[in-house]
Amino acid sequence: MRAVVQRVYHACVRVEGEIIGEIGKGFLIFLGAADTDTEAAADKMADKICKLRIFEDEHGKTNLSLADVGGEILVVSQFTLYADCHKGNRPSFVKAGEPKKAHMLYEYFVAQCRKYVKKVGCGRFGADMKVELVNDGPFTLMLEGDDKGICR
Repeated sequence: MRAVVQRVYHACVRVEGEIIGEIGKGFLIFLGAADTDTEAAADKMADKICKLRIFEDEHGKTNLSLADVGGEILVVSQFTLYADCHKGNRPSFVKAGEPKKAHMLYEYFVAQCRKYVKKVGCGRFGADMKVELVNDGPFTLMLEGDDKGICR
């Protein structure tokens, strides 16, 4: 499982011009799943992301978590995180998860995030989405789970 986490002041996702997910201060998460990913991997990814301490405290140190600041989450599926660009100029997506399994893991991940955070918005799996955000910092992290689901 791969995730790009952006600390944001605001983010929303639109499908066919309609806002289907929107948050204030928190994390915009682009999430991709591989065929080898499991619910255990999604559990560990959600736990790691929701406990990240990347909001500033009163001393300007990145020391606070989503829970500490009342933050929100917007999760957007993005199979292109598994693009392989080694050969030629057209990316290959063979490492991305099969859509049915990836969709299940996406929904499972969203459900796990709801255990940590009151407001979790999401995109629509497989849809053509337009994402808007105001990045805070900017502060962007890339996380990847290994074959044991451990995030790094």
